[in-house]
Amino acid sequence: MESLLIGGIAGIVSRTLTAPVELLKMQQQNRFIPNTTLREVVRIEGITGLWKGNFTNCVRIFPQMSINYGLYSFIQRLVNEYGDNGDNSHNGENKIKVNKNIINFMSGGISGAVAMSIIYPMETIRSRLSLQTGREQYKGIIDVIQKTPMRQLYNGLGMSLIGFAPYNALNFMFYNYYNDGLKEFIFTGDSGDNKKNKVAMNLLAGGLSGISAVSITYPSDLIRRRLQLQGFDKSVPVYNGIIDCCNKIIRSEGIAGLYRGLCACYIKIFPANAIQFMVISLLSDL
Repeated sequence: MESLLIGGIAGIVSRTLTAPVELLKMQQQNRFIPNTTLREVVRIEGITGLWKGNFTNCVRIFPQMSINYGLYSFIQRLVNEYGDNGDNSHNGENKIKVNKNIINFMSGGISGAVAMSIIYPMETIRSRLSLQTGREQYKGIIDVIQKTPMRQLYNGLGMSLIGFAPYNALNFMFYNYYNDGLKEFIFTGDSGDNKKNKVAMNLLAGGLSGISAVSITYPSDLIRRRLQLQGFDKSVPVYNGIIDCCNKIIRSEGIAGLYRGLCACYIKIFPANAIQFMVISLLSDL
């Protein structure tokens, strides 16, 4: 329960603080939709328009990060109990030797896939609410559910599992890898600054892990978003699955089209991931 709450709270804090940059990333991924620039959003909807869809995102991210971090922590506890991951505090001749990076990768992949599968319709709902102008298409979460066929709510789930599971796996693996490496440079013994140092270490490790993971898996996020928006607006191209979507993007926009919005993603992912892991660390220490 503690891990579930920690993961959920960390997700809400990080996504709320970085919502405008997340909106920018989604806009750049789908520039064919009308009024998809931050300037247009502010002009038509005011400054609060930069946070449109954030409530839905928080409704989505709390259970997703709860399940994600809770299951990840559970798998880690199992490994600590039954396996030897190189931590000398766990003794026992019969423990199975496991590589720490591999365990972090596998734990993150499993937890990410399970969490995404459970909450996926909220991903689609959030995308539609964020990319509409004002409330011209949907009034809120319930309205999207009523107006959208159930099958469309799950559009892009396959791509999400293909993309988010390895992203989450790499994210947790890189975070722990960077965290261990930074300890040697940031911590200086038992000084009174160690609490500040730990915050800085978690922020930096979290930000770098997000950048590293998304650099490898980004095209899957763009394809997933395009599939989520099927039927949203007549300006959205029609795709017949993952392969068709990928082929049409490459034909019309080139290979670079698969990385549309990556710069905005970098701007968003570093602070979002940094804040997320920092909050997890701070809450875990309470």
